[in-house]
Amino acid sequence: MNPAWRRTAWLTAFATAMGILEAAVVVYLRELYYPGGFRFPIVPMPARVALVEIVREACTIVMLLAPAALVRRHRTDGFFVFGFLFGVWDLVYYGALLGFLGWPESLLTWDLLFLIPVPWLSPVLYPVVVSLLLVTGFVVHEAAEATGRSIAPSRLGWAVAALGAFGVVLSLCWRFRDVLAARVPDRFPAGLFWIALAVAVAPFLRSARSAFAGRRDPGAPAR
Repeated sequence: MNPAWRRTAWLTAFATAMGILEAAVVVYLRELYYPGGFRFPIVPMPARVALVEIVREACTIVMLLAPAALVRRHRTDGFFVFGFLFGVWDLVYYGALLGFLGWPESLLTWDLLFLIPVPWLSPVLYPVVVSLLLVTGFVVHEAAEATGRSIAPSRLGWAVAALGAFGVVLSLCWRFRDVLAARVPDRFPAGLFWIALAVAVAPFLRSARSAFAGRRDPGAPAR
């Protein structure tokens, strides 16, 4: 098997296993706290359980970063590998929950996504869109690498992408007070999400066009 395909296969296997394990943990938590089915407002956890859950989530991110650091060809490649692992993990997680629990009922079902540094919550549609883009970005990156090209935004491009990513995270954290106040979330800031996502993706689209046209993105850092 081609080394690039072998690497992708093992990365996919790892992220898939992580997604299923994550779903299994959520099945246990929902059996304990939501025996009648998950819904908002959120049921408060004992402080010690909430702390364990925060530590578990932090460890999950480390588990995604570690293989990306180990298999990366260069720094930009490590970014795309991490994004691929995150995307596959998240998509498999929702697929496994659908298989285990028949949840979510639709892409507009609200979910509690993350707890660090504040609760993240949104309809399932939005993290799924982010994950699909991350997986797509990796596929395009691998296609470029296979032909000796590289998707490497300039320093300014990375700064713009980081700003957009911050906006995406901000939109996902927008309703965090609903969790703390035990309220049912109402409106998601979809406008902020889509604008921020477009800003985050734009530098990579520009760099990809340059790469496949045989040009280097001006100001792009060394790999």
